[in-house]
Amino acid sequence: MDHEYFMETALNLAQEALEQGEFPVGCVLVHKDKIIATGKREGTVKSVSNEVDHAEMMALRNLAGIENHNEISRQEITIYCTMEPCLMCFAAILLSGIGKIVFAYEDVMGGGTNCNTQNLSPLYKDNKISVVSGILRKESLNIFKMYFYNPSNTYWKGSLLAHYTLSQK
Repeated sequence: MDHEYFMETALNLAQEALEQGEFPVGCVLVHKDKIIATGKREGTVKSVSNEVDHAEMMALRNLAGIENHNEISRQEITIYCTMEPCLMCFAAILLSGIGKIVFAYEDVMGGGTNCNTQNLSPLYKDNKISVVSGILRKESLNIFKMYFYNPSNTYWKGSLLAHYTLSQK
């Protein structure tokens, strides 16, 4: 698999989200070297943020909507995310049976991929998943910097994630 190629597609979705004023996260699901579903972050430009429509959740929802989705081996799916999935998304990815997560930029505030699944209940710990980090990290970081430098973007403004992102070289 060409991780950079698929991450570039996720980065393009993140750029679209950024241009719409949304928190810039993009995500693609890949099966046998073919993109089968995509998602980008929604619900962050309103006065009350929607904490459900993360890019990963949108992509998983779109996967459920494709014809014959139950015939696809979930273990053979790789999910590409421009930011490390949060705990909610990580749990949804585990429950979906997806075999691999590839992400660009670490979420120092809410990333879930370092969660020790062996301490969780069988529903979660019995799902085997591999994680690859740092693919096109700099490109993703630059998109997040653009987001946090824009004074009109208030979602996570002043947060640990914002400070960490803006301090990166």
